[in-house]
This record gives sequence, C-alpha cells and structure tokens, in this order.
Amino acid sequence: MTSTPVLPETAPKRVARLNRGSKILKVIIQAILDKKGEHLISMDLRKIPEAVADFFIICEAGSTTQVRAIAEYVRETVRRECGEVAYHDEGYGANQWVIVDFVNVVVHIFLPETRKFYRLEEMWSDAASEEHQDEPPALSTDPVKSLKRSAGRRADKL
Repeated sequence: MTSTPVLPETAPKRVARLNRGSKILKVIIQAILDKKGEHLISMDLRKIPEAVADFFIICEAGSTTQVRAIAEYVRETVRRECGEVAYHDEGYGANQWVIVDFVNVVVHIFLPETRKFYRLEEMWSDAASEEHQDEPPALSTDPVKSLKRSAGRRADKL
C-alpha cells in the first residue's frame, strides 16, 4: 500500500485591494501631472465584477514623444517610490496609446484623437471616476511677501 504524502496546509495568498488613498495611485497621478499629462482621470473599477483591475488611470499627451515620456516616468517613479515593477506594458511601437499594467492599477496614456476613438471612459461608464488636475501654487499668507508683491505691482504701474 502506498501512502499519499501529506502536504502542509498553506493559506492562499491574497492580493491586496487598493483604495483611492493607496500610495501607488497617488504616485502615478503625481507622476503624470509632473510630466504635464492632461485630462487625467482615475476610474474605480472595484464594484464591476468583469473588471481586470481595481483602477484605471487615464490621461492624454500632446505628442507621441510625451506619451512615451509619461509612461517611462510613471514606471520609474512607481518603482522608486513604491518598489513596484510594472507587470506588463503595451503600445510603445506607435506611442498613440501606451498601457502600463501594475496588475491592480492599469495606466492608459493616449494621444487625444486615439482616446476619442476608443472611448474607454464610455466603455467603463459604470465605474466611479474622479478628475485630477495640477493645483496652482497657493498664495502666501506671509504679510512681508504680500507687501513685496504689491509693491512690485505698484512699481510696474509707474
């Protein structure tokens, strides 16, 4: 009689679900803003059973060079800040639509006409979405700086 070896029980590994406050999302969004990505939105796909990721981050760039620069900067910044390496990427040949896949987050960088053609936001319209834009620098509340600013404006008028 042969015996079947008993294997130790191991709990299946769980993939951590992300939320809007997750570091990787913040890092990706800031990296895109740093490289002047436009019309930036994040889409929360967690409530959609067919979704391939927890979040999509979608933006556009004005040229194929900028599409590539944003994609490369996102990959580099996420690796440096979060220790995550992209699982897969696609689209570097034409640079009209580059996808950087971090498994739970998929980043889509489009040329404007390509984004309009594929209408990804419409395809996933059940997802909650949020727009992101670069915040203008806050005005200083330092009274000395404010006085210098107004004195400079008055001097310009003379």
